[in-house]
Formats: sequence, C-alpha cells, structure tokens
Amino acid sequence: MSTQKQRHTKGRRDRARAELKLSPQNLVTCTKCGAQIKPHVTCPKCGFYKGVEVIDTMKKANKKVANK
Repeated sequence: MSTQKQRHTKGRRDRARAELKLSPQNLVTCTKCGAQIKPHVTCPKCGFYKGVEVIDTMKKANKKVANK
C-alpha cells in the first residue's frame, strides 16, 4: 500500500468534506390530510396518492385491533 507524498491543504480538505454534508429532506403537504410527506410517494397516514386511495388504511387499522 502506498503512502501519501504530500498533504492536502486545509482548504482542499474542507472543500471535499463540504460535499458530504446532509441536506434537509424536500417535503410536500398531502393534499388529502395535510401531513408532510416525500414527493411522489403514497401518504402513509391517509393512503392517498394524487387524489386516489391507493392503500386502505382503515383495513390496516381494523386488522391491528383484531390482532390484539
């Protein structure tokens, strides 16, 4: 394994690390319930996507209660 010949400067090191920072998630509000969700994703709270019910959340809730 080779060793480094010269050190990188502090500026070069810090510029490289600046690219690794985390950016905040881009969230949008659900048109049905108003919850904050990721864009282009079905809302986990109400189960709607673009005004159409994709997931029946009441069915899930009833199933959870029946199991207890």
